[in-house]
Amino acid sequence: MILAHKSSLMLSRSTAGKKIVFLDEVPWLDTAKSGFVPAFEHFWNGWAALRKDILLIICGSATSWVIDKVLNGRGGLHNRVTKSLPIAPFTLKECEEYAAWKKLAFDRRQIAECYMALGGVAYYWSLLLQEFSVAQNFDNLFFSPNAELKNEFRKLFASLFKHDAKYVEIVTILASRACGMTREEILAAMTPPCGGEISRYLRELEECGFIRKCNVIGTIKRGAIYSLIDNFVLFHFKFLKDRRGSDERFWELSYENPAINTWRGLSFEHICFWHIPQIRRALGISGVLADVYSWRGKTGATDSGNAQIDMLIDRNDRIINICEIKFTNDEYAMSEEESRKLRRRIEIFRAATGTKKGLMPTLICAYGMKRNANSAIIQSVVTLDDLFAS
Repeated sequence: MILAHKSSLMLSRSTAGKKIVFLDEVPWLDTAKSGFVPAFEHFWNGWAALRKDILLIICGSATSWVIDKVLNGRGGLHNRVTKSLPIAPFTLKECEEYAAWKKLAFDRRQIAECYMALGGVAYYWSLLLQEFSVAQNFDNLFFSPNAELKNEFRKLFASLFKHDAKYVEIVTILASRACGMTREEILAAMTPPCGGEISRYLRELEECGFIRKCNVIGTIKRGAIYSLIDNFVLFHFKFLKDRRGSDERFWELSYENPAINTWRGLSFEHICFWHIPQIRRALGISGVLADVYSWRGKTGATDSGNAQIDMLIDRNDRIINICEIKFTNDEYAMSEEESRKLRRRIEIFRAATGTKKGLMPTLICAYGMKRNANSAIIQSVVTLDDLFAS
């Protein structure tokens, strides 16, 4: 209350016509026994809100705190927000523009590769050096002795969540299953299980952009799949978490390693989910209502294996785009085996869901598709250039 009184007194003495109060990283002012929230409520409701010359802006990287205490708060700050401005990660196009401003000599494939590890976080992109290649930048940021982002995972979660252990446990569990997990599967894997708190943890991780919740097609909640989608966190679990070596040129020396190529393929899928509007625009369906899903199902009544479809775009015009996502160094040439597998997945999907909609096989790839005897099944193609649209 003393802080609120002093703030009111200082602002009252100001002769400025318009007074802007900007509070950065507000969640970290709310420490134990600080009394910050009651004082903040008193300052606004008891004084500032009664004036016409005060503009109060609050900012916080701990998204869950802002949502719970301010946007959805039921106390003195309830319904007090005039405008909320969520800061989304950069898109590929915005990263390209930023890279041009920093004079980084990267083409679109290299920008996409940076995005696979850095996501659209502006701070991470600011650390890239123009005199280095992508591989050299990765070594500098992640693998050199004093790498700036080597321990970023620990600092990131500690800064976003005051009690971060359970959040870290959940993303660790999800990192082990690329195809995602249900709420019940996550809960069963936790030690000890966290009961009813799991819904809050999942919601806050989703609000912070670490995980994605995909409902099962045809349902609203039942059987929803949670997947880890944060590019930097996924990179951490793949290459940094259990790393024991000390080679500071790891990425440069392993650039075409099969494990890294596999990582690029999986990471490209996550990039696609971050760029749904661009994919819809490329398909010419921006004006059509649609929901986006992932899907997995049994391959047969007596088969324990799973059939998986990378992305489904379920449209109101009675079409479902069955999206195959591939990241290659050249035009994608579909093999006879891949064509057969895709046809089989489509058959399983139609049988499992009972959908009567038209199913349109769609390829999302880096450089387009090479037409051959096996590619006739593909009806539409989205390229990496399409993902760079504004």
